[in-house]
Amino acid sequence: MKNRIDACFEDLKAQGKKALVTFITAGDPDLATTEKLVLEMFDKGADIVEIGVPFSDPIAEGGTIQRASLRSLKHNTNLDQIFELVSRLRDNTEKPILLMMYLNTVFRYGTEKFFNNCKNVQIDGVIIPDMPFEERDEVKEYSEKTGVRSIYLVAPTSKERVKMIAEESKGFLYIVSSLGVTGTRNEFSTNFDELLAPLKEGNYCPACIGFGISNGEQARKMADYCDGCIIGSAIVNIVEKYGADSVEPVGEFIESVRTALDA
Repeated sequence: MKNRIDACFEDLKAQGKKALVTFITAGDPDLATTEKLVLEMFDKGADIVEIGVPFSDPIAEGGTIQRASLRSLKHNTNLDQIFELVSRLRDNTEKPILLMMYLNTVFRYGTEKFFNNCKNVQIDGVIIPDMPFEERDEVKEYSEKTGVRSIYLVAPTSKERVKMIAEESKGFLYIVSSLGVTGTRNEFSTNFDELLAPLKEGNYCPACIGFGISNGEQARKMADYCDGCIIGSAIVNIVEKYGADSVEPVGEFIESVRTALDA
């Protein structure tokens, strides 16, 4: 069966639309609310949802997602519970679901066991922000064997490495908008025309820009450079504010971004 990520981007391209990829942390404020939030985001226009696996030292994250991880870990949220969550979600959606997590969590769980379980519950891809591209062989064998996409990241400092990383990427290429950690930003200084120029020379997988996009206007501008945008901290801020009552306000936010992207 074709990976859902690939099918999603093919469908969006046929419609002339850009992808909206959203992020929340599993177990923040609790797993029952996480389940509702994922379905609400899909219902209001998200094309792909990343579910963050809470980690005690999330080095790529700013304060917003660090706090979300801590809130989740207070409930002892673990990978097995997250696999069960995705299994329940699959009763209600066929849209792509990804896990975003740190390499140590994969190693501690067992890399082969982890990817097999991803396949079993129909997780479509995994993003590991602290895994250097040169160390991709740590997971590549299992990713290819199970068909679970390992999503690679490109940063503003990647430059001459962009093409090399793109050549091995499947699913989509995660373009990090700015140096530093996650968090909402008012402006972006990266020259995306220059950074993404190598991708115009070949037939590579789709690319999406993330880190710092906080509203529909920014999403629309970022999507002009690539195939979609990724929004995380802005959503997690809403969850932090409203807790178990965050489903409706998150849905309204996603709907506003979707409207801006499609304008």
